Amino acid sequence: MIVRPALLRVIVERALKEDLGSGDLTTRLLFPKSIQAEAVIQVKQEAILAGLPVAEAVFKKLDPRLKFKALAQDGDRVKPGTIIARLEGDGRSLLKGERVALNFLQHLSGIATLTGRFAEAVHGTQVKILDTRKTTPGLRSLEKYAVRMGGGRNHRMNLSDGILIKDNHLALAGNLKTAVQQTRKKAPRGFKVEVETTNPTEVEKALAAKADIILLDNMTVPQLKEAVLLINGQALTEASGGVHLNNVREMAAAGVDFISIGALTHSAPAVDISMDIQPAKPREGRGKR
Repeated sequence: MIVRPALLRVIVERALKEDLGSGDLTTRLLFPKSIQAEAVIQVKQEAILAGLPVAEAVFKKLDPRLKFKALAQDGDRVKPGTIIARLEGDGRSLLKGERVALNFLQHLSGIATLTGRFAEAVHGTQVKILDTRKTTPGLRSLEKYAVRMGGGRNHRMNLSDGILIKDNHLALAGNLKTAVQQTRKKAPRGFKVEVETTNPTEVEKALAAKADIILLDNMTVPQLKEAVLLINGQALTEASGGVHLNNVREMAAAGVDFISIGALTHSAPAVDISMDIQPAKPREGRGKR
């Protein structure tokens, strides 16, 4: 499932309200009456798809009578020129939903496509590519879904989803060992304790505190290798910070278990996707008696 149906409705309704305002003035003035039309949605570049169910939800919210036929599935790798959906119905509804549907498709497919590139770059290693909480407010569930469509995995969905003791927690708590012991003692069953570190000294402290996962933040590849040797399987390792397509494989080769990348969701370029609308073609036999 892409997201919970109730949440998807809220997201779609909010997006349509933002775009329509008090109504589509241009369409209302040009077409006071229904005009039958058909449309195709086409991808203009190589991409991994994400967001087709969202696009359909946009059009169905505007006009339940519209026909939306998906010709591909989320997670599919498509080539330029691929038609991924066909639509039929009132042209006014197609015009009203075009921009919102494409915004979702372009953005989510962009995330899936970028994630796919990172996943391909580390193929054959033990590393799993993770996202972060650096997401668009209100769209996190969809963006993290797009990461999964691209072959990545989700880190925490929200702050209640996991325990990650970061530098600002420690600035207030004062002592790493105490912070780990306190969270472990009070944590729900099954939750692992992760600690952020930036240098070998902090890694040693995290090990001494018996952290389950050690986050190696903004470390160079030599530093990552040193940290992995130091940890020596006593905890899972996650590299983060300064990750790019040109260095991610080298980071993976350092021996870490996970690499988390904020850019998957906050910096993925939109995929070029278009929608072309035209008057509906007369069907054979229509109008004959």
